[in-house]
Parts: sequence; structure tokens; C-alpha cells
Amino acid sequence: MNVDRRAFLTAATAGLLLPQSVTPAAAASRGRTLAADPFTLGVASGDPSTDGFVLWTRLAVDPLSGDGRGGMPARDVDVAWQVAADERFTTIVESGTASARARDAHSVHVELKGLEPGRDYFYRFKSEGRLSPAGRTRTTPAGETPLTFAVAACAHYEHGYYTAYRRLAEQEPELVVFLGDYMYEYGPSGYTALAGRVRTHTPGKCETLGDYRLRHAQYKSDHDLQAAHAVAPWLVAFDDHEVENNWAGPVSSTGAPGFARRRADAFRAYYENMPLRRASVQGAVLRVNRRVSWGTLARFHLLDTRQFRDDQACLDGVRAGCDDRLADERTLLGADQWRWLEGGLRGSDARWNLLGQQIMMAQRDYKVGPGREVNLDSWDGYAAERTRLLGSLARTSNPVVLTGDAHMHHLAELKTDFDDPDAPVVARELVASSVASDGDGYRDRTWIAEALQENPHISYIDQRRGYLMARLTRDEISVDFRTLDYISRKGARAKTAHRLTIPATTGAAAAAQAAAPRVG
Repeated sequence: MNVDRRAFLTAATAGLLLPQSVTPAAAASRGRTLAADPFTLGVASGDPSTDGFVLWTRLAVDPLSGDGRGGMPARDVDVAWQVAADERFTTIVESGTASARARDAHSVHVELKGLEPGRDYFYRFKSEGRLSPAGRTRTTPAGETPLTFAVAACAHYEHGYYTAYRRLAEQEPELVVFLGDYMYEYGPSGYTALAGRVRTHTPGKCETLGDYRLRHAQYKSDHDLQAAHAVAPWLVAFDDHEVENNWAGPVSSTGAPGFARRRADAFRAYYENMPLRRASVQGAVLRVNRRVSWGTLARFHLLDTRQFRDDQACLDGVRAGCDDRLADERTLLGADQWRWLEGGLRGSDARWNLLGQQIMMAQRDYKVGPGREVNLDSWDGYAAERTRLLGSLARTSNPVVLTGDAHMHHLAELKTDFDDPDAPVVARELVASSVASDGDGYRDRTWIAEALQENPHISYIDQRRGYLMARLTRDEISVDFRTLDYISRKGARAKTAHRLTIPATTGAAAAAQAAAPRVG
């Protein structure tokens, strides 16, 4: 399709596709009971397939209403939806009505099937006479079609503006992979950046269902975030802050009582606010580990590195001398997810296999000079399982690991033995910096040089905020590490601070013999 995508994005995110506002009296005269716009949280889509995707919205006439219900009445509300072949909605291909249920915070999840593969679609919602903004989404192709996708993570609302989301949207990727810390659970100033607090969280630390709903609504109210959701389907997975900092399986990092209830509430609010399929809700488990294929070109294996892990060794943190982290039986993925991943890698016939996961997989020594200090919340705290996983990746076609969490760009070579400079490289790890977490970035060249010297398998680090933009073809993946110089005020430009190209290889274990990436 020939679509003026930039014109569509500008119109949708500037509010030009919204109806005129009406007064409460006019609303009553038209038989409405919602006197204000209920689409204040925008729209989103996710988990595309060859014939469909998930459409999402959540009604909220007052997003920051203190009870987390968005100012909505305690009743269900009908929401009509449309999917069109064009941005002007002259050719409607699917339509229907969904119920925004009060018990689900008036969220709507519509799962579409029966559409054409490999094409753009446009969607919108309508309720009680009001139209939502329009969004663009896409079905996955049937064959080996190139893909442009973005990778982002870590967006602390207090630490800065979401300009990175806006710049990402302006580049119009076909897919966005978000790898955790979509929102943060801390109360105001509970976690401060060096530059201080740019914006203010809703009151209190998130502990109840109402708290989490309210915090998600605050984040979703941001227009830059709404722009990024409106431009493409997302693949989302949580890390820790969607629940609590550094939680591990059933274990709270603070030891506070009632963590099972708190986690269940956080999971429920997360599902209510994300374009996830209903199949992800499985009792007390919110299953975000899943596979999405982009035709025969690529398969995304999204992992869950929180819900099924053992507790961190040696009381967590960045530590030296923790032998417990090396224990063979320690698991990060859990037995069931491990079997699921192993089977998926072994059975994949995709040209490229992309692991989307939350925490740094490469070994990372934080101590300058003799000795070693590692982050026990990362894969370094589960070293034996990492070695087994890297062994599996060595037998996988063109594996690439996509990672969030670190709040810094990293480019690393993954080896089964990081202490052996001659050990073969089995995959590359691309770590996206944060959208906003830790505030304005910087370039401490001395610190970076020391970190690279301590970790020779890591070739690039950047402490500025940003995201990744990648172009994937049969022959190569080209990656731009995008950075912004500041987020403490609006309007920063994004630039490509580092660029590399990783060529595809052939053969089952050819990733181990891949040529070094071409860096520009």
C-alpha cells in the first residue's frame, strides 16, 4: 500500500482525528453519560500474526482519578471498533463492538483474525459518540520480507520527558519490541536521578490494584508514548519495576508481607494496560514468554526473566566472591520456560532468531583492576544456566539477543567462556539504553574506557538515553544505537551515535564462526 505514514502519524498524535469536545449539557442532550473524552490513554496494538493482531484501548475520562478507575462509572460501557485498509477509513475491513468492563478498569482487548498477511491496517474506537485517535498496525508477512523494528526499555516518568518515544515514532518502525520497566512502582522521589525530578509520580508507592492502575494511567497519558503506540504493533514483556524492584519469582526484594497479592494486582493492571492476548492470563501466572514470527525471516522468542527465577544469590546487588551464583542448579528461566525455549530454538526454521529479554546476558565486571564484581540480578547471577543457553544458541540459526534494563547502550559478544579470549562468539547482544530512567545521559569517556578494558567482549557503551533501530534482511541486521543529549526538557533531537552491521551466516552452528560486525 502507498500510505502517507508521516501525515497519518502527525494527524493521529496531534489530535486531528479526535472529535470536537462537548459540554456536559450537550452530552446529556445527546443521550451520553460520559461527559468527557474517554480515550485519554490513547490506543495500541500488539502481538501481530499473519492474519491479525491485538487492538487495545482503556476508557478513562479522568486518568488521574485517585481510585485508579479513571473517573469512569461503575458499569460496563460498549465500545465499537473499526479496522480499515486506509488511514481515512474509507475501506472498512472489520468492525464490531466490545464491552469495556468496569471490573477490568474499562480496558478493551480485541483479537483480530482473518486479515491479509504483510500489510498495514488502521484502527480506531468509538464510544458514546466519541472517536478515539487512530492507530496504525500491521500483520506479519508470509514469506521472507525485510523488517524495520525498534527496541526500547526503561521509562521512569519522574526522570525526564519521553522524547525518545516521539523520535522512535517519527522513524516509523514496523514493530516495537519493549523489554521491561514500562512503568516504575516507586512513590514520588522514591528513586531519584542525578538531575533530580522532572515530573512527579502519583502519590505513594504502588501496592494495591488501584495504585498500579493509577500509575499506568499516568504513564499512558503521555502524548509521546501514545505516539509510539499508535505507529506500530508492540511486543511487550515486563521486568521488575512493573511489580517491585528486583523481585524474584515468589520473593519480594523487601520482604514485605502480602507480596503474592501485590504481584497478582500488578499483573492484572499490566494486562489491563497492554496489548496482550487473553491467553497470557493463566491463573496466577501472567505468561509473557511467547514467540512471534516475521514470516520466514525472523522469529522473536520473548523471555520472562522474573516470574520463574530462583532468588538472587548472596543477598543480591553488585558483589565480589559469590560462589553461590555459579551453582549448576540455579535457574533464571524455570524448568518449563527452559524446555519451551530449547524446543523453540531447536525447531525454528527462521533465518534469524531474536531473543527479547530483560537483563544483561554478557558477563559484566564492574570492578576496575584485579578481582571481579558482578550484578547478581543479571545473568551473571545464574552463570551455569547462561552457559547452557549459550550452548543452545551456538546451534541456532543467526541468533541475536535483545536486552533492556541496563540504562546504557551496550554491544557485546556472547561466548560460552567469557574468560577465554579465543572462545568462539555464539551470538551478539544488543542492549538498549533507557527511554528516560536515570535522567539526562552523559558520556564519561574515562569510565567507558575502563569498563571496556575490563570487559574485552564488550565493544561499545553509551550512557545517554535512547533506543535501538534495526533493519533486518536475509543477509544482515543493521543496527543504529540512537541517543538523545537530554530529556530534562523537551525537544531533544535523536542521533545515531553508533552503527553496526552483523552479516547472516549459514549452517546450524555458523554463528560461532560469523565474521566480526562491520562498524560505522
